[in-house]
Amino acid sequence: MTKPIKVALAGAGAFGIKHLDGIKNIAGVEVISLVGRELDKTREVAAKYGIAHVSTDLADSLALPEVDAVILCTPTQMHAAQAIACLQAGKHVQVEIPLSDSLTDAQAVVDLQQQTGLVAMCGHTRRFNPSHQWVNKKIAAGEFAIQQMDVQTYFFRRSNMNALGQARSWTDHLLWHHAAHTVDLFAYQCGSPVVQANAIQGPIHPQLGIAMDMSIQLKAENGAICTLSLSFNNDGPLGTFFRYIGNTGTYLARYDDLFNGKEEKIDVSAVDVSLNGIELQDREFFAAIRDGREPNASVVQVLPCYRVLHELEQQLARP
Repeated sequence: MTKPIKVALAGAGAFGIKHLDGIKNIAGVEVISLVGRELDKTREVAAKYGIAHVSTDLADSLALPEVDAVILCTPTQMHAAQAIACLQAGKHVQVEIPLSDSLTDAQAVVDLQQQTGLVAMCGHTRRFNPSHQWVNKKIAAGEFAIQQMDVQTYFFRRSNMNALGQARSWTDHLLWHHAAHTVDLFAYQCGSPVVQANAIQGPIHPQLGIAMDMSIQLKAENGAICTLSLSFNNDGPLGTFFRYIGNTGTYLARYDDLFNGKEEKIDVSAVDVSLNGIELQDREFFAAIRDGREPNASVVQVLPCYRVLHELEQQLARP
C-alpha cells in the first residue's frame, strides 16, 4: 500500500476551502494541519474537515516532520516568502496563483526549487479546467489553432472583499493576480511565448491604492493575439469569460463549461477524472510528488508569465 501524502494547508478562507473540498476526492492524501489568521475560525474549518493540528503560524506546520507537502492559499504578498520557507523546510509546495507580486521574488522561488529538486507548483488553474483542457487537446491534435483570444475578467469589488463576500485583510490586484491567469493560459494554449505586451489602466482607487480597471494586449511569437479586459467595477455578470477564435471554429469557456460560437454546450465530462479544476490541479501536484517529476504549472513553467507581468508593470509606472 502506498504511503499517504500528508499535507499542511495554509489559508482557511474561500480558496483554502475549495482545496479542502477537492482533496476529499483524492485517494492517498490527508490534510493533517491547517493554518489560518484567526484561530477560532480556523478551528471551525478544521473540525469540519477532521484536521487535528491547527495554528496561526505556518512555521508550526513546517516543524511537523510528518508533513510532506504544503498548499498555500494565503494573501498574495506572502506567497513567495512562504513558498521559500516551505522549500527550505524540505516540503513540496503548491502556491495559489500568483506565485508572487514581483519578478524578483518569483525568480527566487524558482532558483530555490532548482537547488532542492522538490516539487514546486503554482495554481494556474486554467491549465486544468476541463473546458480549457478540451481546447488544448484539440490544438495538440492539430484540429484547432488560436488566432485570437478575447478574455473578460470582471468582479464587483469596490471594497476589500473575498470570494465569499467577507472582508479581506489584504488587497487583491488585477495585474499580478487576475491577469496572471490569462497571460499564462494564452502562451500555454498557443504553445508559443508572448513577445509583445501592452497595458493601460484606469484611475487608482483612493483607499485600496490599486487600479480598478485595466486593459491588456498580448501577441505570441506564432502571431496569435489576445485582448484582456479586467475590472473590479463591473456589477455583473461576474467571473472570467474566454473566447477562443481559431482557424476551425470559435469556443467560449466559462470556468469548467465550454460552448461553441453558437452557444451550444460542449460535453467536457470525459476530458478528465473530475469537472473541478481545483481538484484536478491538486491531483497533478500529488501525482508529481509520487512520480518524482515536474508538474504541469511548475514554478519553472509559469515564470515567463511573471516576466510579462513585470514588463507590463514597468509600462504602467511610466508617466
